[in-house]
Formats: sequence, C-alpha cells, structure tokens
Amino acid sequence: MTGTLKHKGSLEVKFLDYTLRIGGEAGQGLQTIGGALAKIFSRKGYYVFTHQDYMSRVRGGHNFYQIRFSDRKVSASRDMVDILLALDLNTIEIHKESVRNDGFILYDSETIKKKFERPEFIDVPFKKIALDVGKSSIMANTVATGAVLGLLDLGLENLNEILKSTFKKKGEEVIGKNLACAEAGYNYSLSNCPRCEGVEIMEPEEKKLMLIDGVQAIGLGALMSGCKFYSAYPMTPSTGILNYLASKAEEHGLVVEQAEDEISAVNMAIGASFTGVRAMTGSSGGGFALMVEGLSLAGMTETPLVIAEIQRPGPATGLPTRTEQADLLFILYAGHGEFPKVIFEPGTPKQAFYLTNRAFELAEKYQIPVFIQSDQYLGDSEWTFENFDFEHLIYNDYRLRKKDLEGVEEYKRYKYSDTGISLLAVPGEAGKHLVVADSDEHDEEGHIIEDDETRIKMVRKRLLKKLPLIKKEIEAPLLYGDPSPEIVLVGHGSTYGVIKEVVDILSRDRKIAMMHFSQVYPLPERDRSDYIELLEKAKLTISIENNATGQFSKLVRAETGFDFTHQILKYDGRPFSIENLKEEVDAYL
Repeated sequence: MTGTLKHKGSLEVKFLDYTLRIGGEAGQGLQTIGGALAKIFSRKGYYVFTHQDYMSRVRGGHNFYQIRFSDRKVSASRDMVDILLALDLNTIEIHKESVRNDGFILYDSETIKKKFERPEFIDVPFKKIALDVGKSSIMANTVATGAVLGLLDLGLENLNEILKSTFKKKGEEVIGKNLACAEAGYNYSLSNCPRCEGVEIMEPEEKKLMLIDGVQAIGLGALMSGCKFYSAYPMTPSTGILNYLASKAEEHGLVVEQAEDEISAVNMAIGASFTGVRAMTGSSGGGFALMVEGLSLAGMTETPLVIAEIQRPGPATGLPTRTEQADLLFILYAGHGEFPKVIFEPGTPKQAFYLTNRAFELAEKYQIPVFIQSDQYLGDSEWTFENFDFEHLIYNDYRLRKKDLEGVEEYKRYKYSDTGISLLAVPGEAGKHLVVADSDEHDEEGHIIEDDETRIKMVRKRLLKKLPLIKKEIEAPLLYGDPSPEIVLVGHGSTYGVIKEVVDILSRDRKIAMMHFSQVYPLPERDRSDYIELLEKAKLTISIENNATGQFSKLVRAETGFDFTHQILKYDGRPFSIENLKEEVDAYL
C-alpha cells in the first residue's frame, strides 16, 4: 500500500497509489459498484485507471472490475491490490493471494456462507443492512459501495450525488432508502475495522477530471468530427460506440442504424457517405470479416469511410469479452485488389478522440477508408484527463455542392490529377452536373471500362499517386524516456500505458525508452524522425504485443527491414499488468 495515506499513528507517505478489485458473478452488479467508485475517485480529484475482466455470460461465472486511483497520473493496472471487495466466495479463493500484506478483504459472511478470522478480512453484512435499512436486498450493492468509502474514510458526498442522479426517475422514497443504505455501510465499515480503525487518505488538490473509456472517446471523436451517420450490428467489444452515439443522436442530428448484419452496416455507411454526409461503421474481427467486400467497394468508388474495428481474440467467436491485438495484419490486407487505407491504433482514450477526428479528415481528404483499430482492453478501460482541447480538432468540408461547382463547365467524378484526388461532388446537389460511380473499373466520368490503358491510369490515380501524399500525413512514433536509449520497448495501440509505467520504473538506473506507434499504417516516413536509426543504435529492442505471432514486428520488418532483438508476446486474452510486463523485460535485462 503506497500513498498520501496514513494509518492512525503512522507517518504520512509522499504519494498515493491504491488499487481496488471488485469480484463476483455476472449479474451481481460489479459494474454498478465499480462505475460508481471510479466516478467518486475522479470527482475527488484522483487520477483513475480502471479495467474489467468479465466472462461471456449474462449470469454466473467469475468477473472482476479493478480501479487504480492515485494523486499521480496512472495508465495501467497492477496485479497486487489494496482492497478486495468480494461479492462471492469464489472471488476470495481466486484473489486472496493478490491482496497486499497491509490490505483488506471486504465480504459478507452470511451471503457466502463462510466466516474468515484473519485480520485482513472485514465482515460487512451487506444483505442484512440492505434489508434492515432499505427493506430490499437489491440495495446490498449500495451498502457495499458505502462500505468501501467508509474503509477509506472518503465521505459520502459524491456517492450521494450519484445515487440521487441514478434513481431520480424512481422517486424520493427509493433515493432516500439508497442514501440510508450507503450511510449504514459506510459507518459499519468505518467502525468495524480493528486493524486500521479507519484509513485516512489525504485528498488531492481540487481539480476537475474527466473519466472516459476508449469506446466513448471514439464515439465522442466521431461526434465532434461531424459524423452524421453510424451503422453497425452489435458485436462485443465494439457495441459501446453504437450505444454512445445512439444516446447522442437526437441531440446532435445523427442517424444511428442498427443494421441486420455487418454486410448491411458497411454498405449503409458507404451509401450515406456517397450521398454527402460523414459516415462511420464499426465491429469486431468476426463482424468486420463480413464487411471486407464492402471495404473494397469503398476503395474502388473512392468513397470516404471510417471503420472502427475493436479487437477480441479469435478465430471464430473466440473469447468474446477478452482482449487481443491479433487483427492488425487482417485489417492491413483486407479487401481484394489494391487500394490505399490508413490504420490508427490509439494508446489512450485521449489519442482515440483525436485520432478519430484525424481519421475523418484523411478519409474525406483522400477519399479512402480509414480504420480506428483498438481492442477490448482499451475500449473498456477508463482513464482520467483534465480535458480534451477541441481547438485541436480538424474539420474541412471537401464535398462540393451546387454553389461550389458554379463556373465548372465539365465535372468528372474520377478526373485524373497530379495528386490522384478528384473533386467530390454530392449527387443531387451538383446542379447541372451528373455524379456517376461504378464498382467496376471505370473511366474519369465513372463509366465501366475494359481497356488496359484506362485501368493502368486509374490504379496510378487512386493508389500510386495518393499513397506518397498519405505517408506524409502520418506522424512519427512517440519516444518517451531517454532520448538516446540503450534499451527500447516498442509497442502499438493499447500497450501504451503499461509500457510507459514500466519505463518509468526501469529508468531509475537504465537508459531506457518507449517507442509507441499509434499511427500504424502506412508507417511514418523517416525524413522527419529516423526512428529506425534510433532502434539500430540501441543495444536491446523489444517488441511488445498482445498476440502470438508478433504481427507488428512483422509489419516493421516487411516495410523497413529492421528486426527486433526480442519479442514479448501475450495471447491469453488478458492485458499486460505492470508486474508481469516488468518481469518479462527483466528476463532480457
């Protein structure tokens, strides 16, 4: 247990870094408790990082929700926890060895039918208090949430605000009972912990922090980029984008369509984009597999399209609620024929927000498909940020309407140009001009052709002329740590946070750095920042990926010829923790 926290009679520690794990079965309300506590800690001014581990079932099994909060920025999870809130016996059996020596286990002996006498166990009768005070066992989770806050002695003000907001539509009686249950749980925990007599945590400086997860950040980025149409078929873990945008649709004039399948979803998005609005679709790997023909349609017709592909382990249905980075090469080579595409892999929700905006910009500017690729880990993980700066957002309307085409004598949708980019007119809004598109190979006007000369010109136009310009738009990877490192840990996408924290730990006595790629394909050009030269000068370069075959390292080798000295690969469906990644890196050091 570390932190700006003091036990009674002990010295104050310089900083706080606290981890809470809530475990139980699906259906027991883990997300309700975890979500409420994460909001409370962030509203108090703590930096928060959460991640979830859950099974693909509605009831039963074993799930947990983990929250790390600190007075310093945090970006990954730890294996060891300070508080374990156990909603069933299975949680205790699985996680008791992960509790620190000075940590605590909160549980209800009556509910789990077992009593523990060791000093770290605090028996709080969640169900009995709920029945006595709230007259309903369903309020046991409110009691448990209050009990955690009581153990930390953090007060009930923020929890009370959340309860009032959550149960606003259910009336004052329900709100009152929940407030009473929270207070009863708080007081019981505060007065029944003989080992700690209540833990006092020094509160951080007052500041407003935003708590947001990866899929919400992608949704918000789309909304702020002028997206007016989103179509998808629900597929974990991409469904959060659909849910978020649906919740904002009426307010922002957005059409959100739950299609009958992913084939319909991608074709609807292509159709919406063709008719003049910014459009997006999303899925996971299995659903995207159905979109691949549509992807090639967007490539041939040069229709702007943004696709969110949120990975989970495959093949087939795989592990629906787990995480993996195993779709990179699938996305890279998806689609028949040759056409340009861009792949972004954000490492934080903040990156997800800005890269989604950038995805729309590049899709519209170059009339290509652009991917926002992430995974369950980043998609479901919550982070705290001071703000997102909307002034850094880009919005350029590249579509031409009637007034834009005044004075243009002849309009050809696929007119040859030095850049490969043709004027993008909106059908029905082009005045006297006709907008023609064809999924077959076509001429400048959009009509089907068969001759080889036109075919060669069109491939050069939409691929070979655009690609060098697109490459110039791709930013160099982030270098964090020693500017002239002997050891470089290289990651892409969601491994950002955990690699960063491991570099922070190891940099105390080593020249070490992280190189992180969030703009993955095309790889950045080396004229602005020669990242390959930096890797070649290092003594040790380790590629870190959540897949079994080192897909990103294969991409780097294929594009640049560079080979990493080592790889750390994790493919059990779980993300890296700080401890297990540090242990893997230490093995090479």
